[in-house]
Amino acid sequence: MEKILIIEDHKDVNMLLAETLEQEGYEVISVFDGISGTKTLKNEVFDLILLDIMLPYKSGDAILKELRCFCETPVIIISAKDMVGTKIDFLKLGADDYITKPFDLGEVAARVAANLRRFQKQRKIEAVFTYKDMVLDENTKRITLSGNELDLTSKEYQIIELLIKSKGKVFSKANIYEDIWKEEYLGDDNAVKTHISNLRNKLKKINPCEEYIETVWGLGYRLYKERE
Repeated sequence: MEKILIIEDHKDVNMLLAETLEQEGYEVISVFDGISGTKTLKNEVFDLILLDIMLPYKSGDAILKELRCFCETPVIIISAKDMVGTKIDFLKLGADDYITKPFDLGEVAARVAANLRRFQKQRKIEAVFTYKDMVLDENTKRITLSGNELDLTSKEYQIIELLIKSKGKVFSKANIYEDIWKEEYLGDDNAVKTHISNLRNKLKKINPCEEYIETVWGLGYRLYKERE
């Protein structure tokens, strides 16, 4: 099930969009200001974002600029600003589509579906992810290190996949657990820590001279920054 984030400060508009998209079969998260939107984007992974421009505390363009520093998730701008120049500016900033208020809910649903199809098709083409001497092939579900295939469990593969698709982003234990185990994280489960430890051992066995998974104390895990 695709997961969509709506960042829109008008509660009625936000809830109307959420209800429409939920009826289309999507999982929807709603937030109502710019700061909450940024925080949610850093803590969770989404398949598409609906973003208003005029938001309390942090504007839509600031959110979009920050988002494009760490992910390529499709963004559809929803705004009352209908000037061509504004639309062009946001498309140049990295937006994938622009819908002007007032809008037709059927059109919104159709554009969401179209953007998801386009992004997923592109991801199939670009289904090989690299990091240092690591190569993840999403089509074959194989990960190699220095040309050697890693023998991974399903959960270990998913952890590497999560980290390599958002290089530089910090994932807390709760983020990883809820994204991969699909259960609520209760704070006392060592599953993530154990899997990270096992992964590090397997990576080190093949390439003992390199480090891959960094612990950001008090926050979580991410891949080490690649040397330029």
